[in-house]
Amino acid sequence: QVQLTESGGRLVQTGGSLRLSCAASGSISDIGDMRWYRQTPGKPRIWVATLSLRGDTFYAGSAKDRFAISRDSAENSWYLQMNSLKPEDTAVYYCNTFSPQSGVNYWGQGTQVTVSS
Repeated sequence: QVQLTESGGRLVQTGGSLRLSCAASGSISDIGDMRWYRQTPGKPRIWVATLSLRGDTFYAGSAKDRFAISRDSAENSWYLQMNSLKPEDTAVYYCNTFSPQSGVNYWGQGTQVTVSS
């Protein structure tokens, strides 16, 4: 089992920056590609960014050129640096990893990001 804990969400003004953190604990060897998703009330959870185990990064169109996903292997953590934030970035952000070994999809509890206009 892997436990994921997000942190770093808060209220920020338009144009501001935030760095979200995802701390992993438990069976670290179960961690696969690392992802961030976000969700607004009444809407499906949508994918934001992926950092593969090989180090490749992928971004949704809304995140490209503004967000950056990274990892600190020593800390068993990954991050989402968000710049030039917009009100439409307001959401609960979740970190995620899927374990190819166990077939389990792990989620954190989410962290709220609110961007004021």
